[in-house]
This record gives sequence, structure tokens and C-alpha cells, in this order.
Amino acid sequence: MDTRVATEPSPRLPAPRLGLADVDIVIPVLNEERALPGCVRTLTAFLDREFPLPWRVTIVDNGSTDATWPVAAALAREHEQVHARRLDVRGRGAALRAAWRDSPADIVAYMDVDLSTDLGALFPLVASVASGHSEIALGSRLAHGARTQRTLRREIVSRAYNLLLRYGFGARFSDAQCGFKAARADVVRPLMARVEDDSWFFDTELLLLAEHNGLRVHEVPVDWIEDADSRVRIFRTAVDDLKGLARVAWSMARGRARVAVARPEPIPTHPDAVLPRRGTATAARVASLAAVGTLSGLLCALVYLPLRQLWPPSVTNLGALALVGLLHAGAGRRWLSRPRATPYLRAAALFATGLLLTSVAVLALPPGAGRPAEAGVVAFAVAAAYLLLTLLPARTRK
Repeated sequence: MDTRVATEPSPRLPAPRLGLADVDIVIPVLNEERALPGCVRTLTAFLDREFPLPWRVTIVDNGSTDATWPVAAALAREHEQVHARRLDVRGRGAALRAAWRDSPADIVAYMDVDLSTDLGALFPLVASVASGHSEIALGSRLAHGARTQRTLRREIVSRAYNLLLRYGFGARFSDAQCGFKAARADVVRPLMARVEDDSWFFDTELLLLAEHNGLRVHEVPVDWIEDADSRVRIFRTAVDDLKGLARVAWSMARGRARVAVARPEPIPTHPDAVLPRRGTATAARVASLAAVGTLSGLLCALVYLPLRQLWPPSVTNLGALALVGLLHAGAGRRWLSRPRATPYLRAAALFATGLLLTSVAVLALPPGAGRPAEAGVVAFAVAAAYLLLTLLPARTRK
């Protein structure tokens, strides 16, 4: 249930200046009584001083058990353009869904309460949406020009996860989970109705659905410093994300990920463009297949390692191959070598061949070889299965 302090009026956005878009910046908080005041005062001072568009800030307390809600309500009374609301359910996704759904603004955005991302990137983020260049914009810690300070463990996990998105789903963005995003309100609402996750995977699911439905996603490189007091449980979040990816891939494979949103028209092909003939094999094509096969093996190994902490080798192998197979089906247009084959049949063939080769490889390891060795032979076997399937000659048309 969504509750509000009865004596606290909901502030309206200032009147637009010269027809400029107005922006609602959401801050989801959970037990942040100490960090919240400094965040809001720093943010509002920055917006007053340097942000050229009409704005308001919305604090969403989603299930705090400390004094976060009284602090948020006091800040809303202290600052004219600060709004506070309270949810009884937890989860960053739930907080964003509620705030973005009900916002009166043209553009909705959000940032984390720890202010890890430098505020100087806020206007470039919003400007790409306000100008019509994109429907969704995100801050990226991995894009060219970004500068970050974080632990090696988080760096490896982040890069591995985004590599999985790029080569599993064909994602064109580089950093799904940076807490710094903006979107057109009228576009993001239909997408949110299809997003199922209410927690950390919300961002990834929203972005994957956006690109799947032809929307433009723009990245802004950011300066980012890791919060030493971060409460994100990396292993648990990674497992939840893998489950979410499997669910999204299945939804895409069944055609259930389409959303009725206003999409930009595709760029027309120039009439003088020369298209390659079907079935033409080139050295570049073979090199591309080899690269994708290698990456497929690495992705399977990355999935295998966290799952191996929960399951025995045979079950882990089966689960990792199933997820990678679904990812390939969802991004079939990027890896098919035969035009007439469907991505789902190819994914099934890859799964069956990969399961055979990886099972033999894992069973052939000597006792006590260790999990890294298991992941290594799985990666090699998956790459071999991919190359075997994609380099086989296609059937001759009748």
C-alpha cells in the first residue's frame, strides 16, 4: 500500500520555461536515514545552480524500518520541489515503477542515494531524451571516457554480466545496472507494465525490452566511485539476475516481449547498397563465427561457476547450457549461419550437441580437478559445438 503524510502537499513542477521538458528525479531509499539528508541537499543545490530544465525530486521510501520515512517527509517540507512517498513493499524496481507511473513529468529519471555517480553527467543524460535523440538514457561506467573507482571483484562481475548481455542478447548498451537513468515517461510506462522484476534486475529487464521493441537507448559515460557502505549482495544478485535473464529469453523466444510503444521508423536502406549473396562464405564470416563460438564458451563458463556452488557438475552443466541456449535463441539473428533455419531449432541443436560434448568432457576430468577446470572444459566444449554446427555446409535448395 502506498501511503503519504497527510499534512504534506504534493508539490507541482514549476511552469515549463520556453516549452522545455520537465524532469522528475527519483531517489529510491531503504533504511537510509543517515545518507538521505546530505544526498537531497547536495542534489537540490546542484539543480538550482546548474540544471536548466524544470525539475522536482521524488524520494521513495520502500519498506524502511528505521527513521528514513520521517527524514524524507521532513526534507519534503523543507524543500519546495522535493516530494516524498512511501511504499510498504521493498525493491528498487517497485519504487521506480510506482514513482515513474504516477509522475506528472515529461521525463523521469533516477539516481542512487549514495551519489556514487558525478552529478555533472545528469544534464547530458536528460538532454539526450529531451532532444528526441533517444527514448531511454543511462549512465555507463564501462563506456569510453568513463572513470570509476571500485573493487576488483565488482569490476569483474560487472564486466562479465554486461558481456553476457552483449553477446547473449545482442544488447548495444554496456552497463545495465548503473543507478543513473532517464526515460521519456510516455514510452517507459508501457514497458514497465511488461517488466516482472521488482528488485535489482528491473533495470536490465527494462533495457532489454526497450531494445527488443526498437527503442533507442543512449549511453553517457560517467565518473563513478563505489560506496564502501554498499549493501548489494553480489552472489545472490548474480543468481537472481541469471534467473531473470532465462525468463526474459524465454519470453522473447515465445513472442511475449513485444510492447505497444511508439517506435522510431527504421533507417531506409540506400538504393545503391550492395547486399551480400546468401550462402557466400568469406574469411571474415569464418572469423566472426570463431569469435562468437569462443564467446559462447566463455559465457557458458561464466554461468557455470556461480551455479556450481549450488549444484553438482552434471546439473550445473545442464543449467548453464539451457541458459546459454535460450540466450542464443533470443539473439538468433546475430549468430545464425543458415538463413532458413529458425533460432529456436538452432538453439536446440546447440544445446543437444553442447550437452553431449560437455558431459563427456566433465566426466573425463580426473577426480579433484576443481571447479575452474570444469568451467574450462565446458567452455571449450561449447565453443567446439558452436563451430561444428555453424560451419557445417548448408543444404542445397531444391
